[in-house]
Order: sequence, then structure tokens, then C-alpha cells
Amino acid sequence: MSAPIRIAGLFAGIGGIEQGFHRACRDVETTLLCEWWEPAKEVLAARFPHVPLHPDVRELEVLPARLDVLAAGFPCTDLSQAGRTAGIEGENSGLVRHVFEAVSGTRERPTWLMIENVQNMLALDGGRAMRYLVSEIEALGYRWAYRLVDSRFTGVPQRRRRVILLASATEDPRSVLFVDDAGPRIESELAEDAFGFYWTEGRGGLGWAQDAVPTLKGGSTIGIPSPPAIWVPGAPLEQRFIKPGIEDAEELQGFPRGWTATSSEGTSRKIGHRWKLVGNAVTVGVSEWVARRMLDPGDPAVTYHPLKSQRWPNAAWGERGRVWSVGVSEFPEHAPYRHLLDLVRVDEAEPLSERAAAGFWGRLQRGNLGQHPGFRRDLAEYVSSFGTLRRTA
Repeated sequence: MSAPIRIAGLFAGIGGIEQGFHRACRDVETTLLCEWWEPAKEVLAARFPHVPLHPDVRELEVLPARLDVLAAGFPCTDLSQAGRTAGIEGENSGLVRHVFEAVSGTRERPTWLMIENVQNMLALDGGRAMRYLVSEIEALGYRWAYRLVDSRFTGVPQRRRRVILLASATEDPRSVLFVDDAGPRIESELAEDAFGFYWTEGRGGLGWAQDAVPTLKGGSTIGIPSPPAIWVPGAPLEQRFIKPGIEDAEELQGFPRGWTATSSEGTSRKIGHRWKLVGNAVTVGVSEWVARRMLDPGDPAVTYHPLKSQRWPNAAWGERGRVWSVGVSEFPEHAPYRHLLDLVRVDEAEPLSERAAAGFWGRLQRGNLGQHPGFRRDLAEYVSSFGTLRRTA
């Protein structure tokens, strides 16, 4: 692909894909951004001030000419386990069909189509979501490939697993997605001074992560943006269970601090909206890796096996109705790792509240989770301390 890269983003959110491409290549032209939610539109207008902003993918009839990349991180609301799991035909996730309609209605189709979404997309409805996507992609004359990746490969301490799907009629997506494979990170490389978990859970799951936070989410199962918590063993009691701040979360997604804090008085400045914006974003380093490999494709040294089951693997490629599974890990690279306590500003972090800690402790005791040495002991001490903390405050 020759520079400049011309990219357009549908369901653009706060521009994680576009920001990654701009970091990977000096000569990138973002030709169009499409986003409906006002807080996100406000961020896009502030961070990409000269880019046309279209408000509704349902009314987008013509794509910009000579596109190298059409990106679409379409809504995961109906696909994710934290959402309603209504499926690919749900009210929000079903909007992806407008991407295919826009491409089919364009005389000069984009060289690349890039789609990002949650891991659950592979399993939902017995794989129906993926079958729909690849059938629509192949109807456009594109071959395709996808790979499940963990954002920690980019060096950020956030365990975030997302499917990256690339398709092209003229290029080979395998030469982008499957060239790099570093294998899982070795646990001995991770610090043991901080552990992330979901304090809103406790019975069915914890989202436990060593030296990282679990996936930042746009909302919990009840639709409320809730940052994960961090256990800091050995810290003073009032700092032993904390929540990262919104600027910590922006950096955990690869954005500069303050990315969602626009200068106007618009709704994106509300803290709840900012958490939703960041939780729904694409990790910048992931799209940066994709962009680098698009500029410098290689020869993937991997094995392919014809897919014989209805279950979608963590990586695959296909064309004209045929599908092959691919043996690669979720870690294309091992970028220098930023330890969690080197990123989160602990002195500014909000302690887990008495109500949140007590509710989590109650749920935890009804199950067998949270058995890491010292975790339950510290949590019990933390919960019981609030009376003392109030008297000495």
C-alpha cells in the first residue's frame, strides 16, 4: 500500500482505530468519521477537527472515493456478555449491515475493510453472527481473515480480548494478521504488587488479572459504567482497594490522558459518559499494529487446517465459502510492558466505597472465587475497617 493512507471510520466512537493509524504512519488522511452519540461526536470534533463528521450510518449512502481502509467497530451491545446478547440482528449490532450496503453502493470499493468487536461474536447464537459477517463480506468479493488478540500485547496493562477482522478483494489479509506471533506473556514478567478485578461481580466471575485490569467496559450488566477495582497488597489500608480514574482508563486504552475531556460544556465531560466512551473504544495500540503490518505485509509462517466444526476458532481465514482455522496466539507482539502501578496514579485513585466493598464481600462469600493468597483476608480487613476510618477521619 502506498502512502498516504486514506481511511474512513464508521461507528467511530472516540477514534481509537484512526488514532492508531495516525501513530503508525505519518501520512494518513482520515476522510470521514461517522458516529451518532453526541458525547462521542464532541470528542471526534475536538480531536479530528478538520474531518467531516456524519451523524447516522443508516443515512450514509456514499463513501469517500479511493479509500484504502474502511473501519467499523460496530456496536457490541447485542453481542457482548455484558449486554443483552440479542445477536447480530439486534437493534444496535444489526447496524453493521449498513456498512456492507455502503460498500456495495460504492463504485470504487475500499481496498481494506477492518471490523473490530468482542470475543463473544465468535460464539453467539452458535456462530451465527460470524457466519452472517463472512457471508456478507464474501458477497462483496472479498477474502477475509480474523484473529482474537489481547490488548496486553501492545504493552498496556489491560486484559482486553477483541476480534480483529480484515477483508480485501486485492490484498491478502493473512499477510497482515498472521505474520507476527510472540506467544502468551510469561507470568514471571508480570509484577505481583497489583491485581485487577470486577467488584460488581463476585459469584459468577471476577475478571481477575495480575498486573493488569480486566476489560474496561462501556457498562455493566445493568448498564452502569463501572470501572474495575485494583487490589494493592501491602499498601496502606485506605489505598489497598482502589478504582482507576478516568484518565488512567484513557491511558489503559492507549489514548493520551484527557482525550475525552473536551473543552466545551458538552455531555462528553460528564464522568459517566467519559467511562462509557473509553470502555467502548478500540485500544489504540491494536490498530497501530494492524496499520504497521498493512504498510509492511509479510509471509505468515503458520499452519492452516480446514474448519470441520461449526465452532469458530480464535483465528481463521476464508474465501468463497471455505474456511481454515489458524494456529496463532492472542499476542502478535510483546511490546514493552507498562506495569499497572506505573500507569495508575494510586495517590489520586478513588478507594472502593464501603457499600461497594461490603456488597462485593457478601457475594464473594457465597462462592469459591477470590482465593488468591491474601485477597480475602485483606478484603475482610478493609470492609471491617470503615468504622475505624470514619472515627479517625
